[in-house]
Amino acid sequence: MSAIRRVATERVTRLAVKSSPYHAAVTLYEAPDTPGPSTTRRRTRVKREDVELNDQEGPGDTLPATTKRKAKAKTVKTATSATTTATKSKSPKKSKVIPQSLDVPHPAPERWKEAYDAIKEMRSRIPAPVDTMGCDQAQWKEQDPKNSRFATLISLMLSSQTKDEVTDAAVAKLRTAVGGSLSVDAVIAADEATISEAISKVGFWRRKTQYIKQAAQRLCDDFDSDVPKTVDELCSLPGVGPKMAFLALQVAWNLNLGIGVDVHVHRITNRLGWHQRPTKNPEETRLNLQSWLPKELHGEINHMLVGFGQTVCLPVGPKCDSCTLSSAGLCPSARTKKSTKRGSRDSASTTSAVESDPRPKIEIEIDNV
Repeated sequence: MSAIRRVATERVTRLAVKSSPYHAAVTLYEAPDTPGPSTTRRRTRVKREDVELNDQEGPGDTLPATTKRKAKAKTVKTATSATTTATKSKSPKKSKVIPQSLDVPHPAPERWKEAYDAIKEMRSRIPAPVDTMGCDQAQWKEQDPKNSRFATLISLMLSSQTKDEVTDAAVAKLRTAVGGSLSVDAVIAADEATISEAISKVGFWRRKTQYIKQAAQRLCDDFDSDVPKTVDELCSLPGVGPKMAFLALQVAWNLNLGIGVDVHVHRITNRLGWHQRPTKNPEETRLNLQSWLPKELHGEINHMLVGFGQTVCLPVGPKCDSCTLSSAGLCPSARTKKSTKRGSRDSASTTSAVESDPRPKIEIEIDNV
């Protein structure tokens, strides 16, 4: 091993004495023309040669023990960091733990069954986009069971912040773009530009393109190119949340493990007053509903309320006048329109004009004898 070499050279310069050509009393001192060492002080340079440390040091090593320890520790730390980075990149994403119940169950709201049955009866008469273009429709275009389940998952991933009509068209276009069948292998083989072009009409299509590619790779690596059968494993996939996970299990595997709560279910149940305190997000809504709603209704409530929210209980301008919940007194948020007649308006305006007249009033009473 080479040691640190320190080189310090002392240089002495002798000056030549000569008289000034301009004045006899002036003596000049100048260095000789021949190159020689300079007396100017320079910094001492330390030349260090990079060496490779070995676990076994020979007796001829001249590095101090402290320097050896520091260098060795630095090498070990670098190696450990590299190993940790490699491990992180190879290790699969940990499954998220999704809560399934409340510590204290939420009480069942009064007359909820009447409201539920009334909504169900209205939905039987009013078709909605979710009936023909929902996530459960994507599976019927596939022949292979794995592809059917994967198509359901893709439809759910695309449905976030997107109308069912747009989602259904994007799924069909993506199926054509990857070769006619939505399979894990086909999505992995397709480049991002192809996927982006196919789903460009859905909301957040750039991010969803990345999620679809990453999720397909995860399914290939960790789940034998199939959709997982647990909520936690589904939520470990990029771009998949609890709502998508519960709906995917219901549609793809026919497993009723929880309620898929989207913006429609969250909005309508709060309008109906089914929560003691208004819930702040769909997850709070889900846990409340699961604590009192009979389990046999968990699988159908999403489809029913989504269609009801698409056609009657709209986010803006709900059609309360055509909703039977209003007349039955089952919806505390119902808005009723008050009909005003022209005659009453004229009478009210006349009365207002009389009351606002500043002139003195004369009242005449006639007594009948």
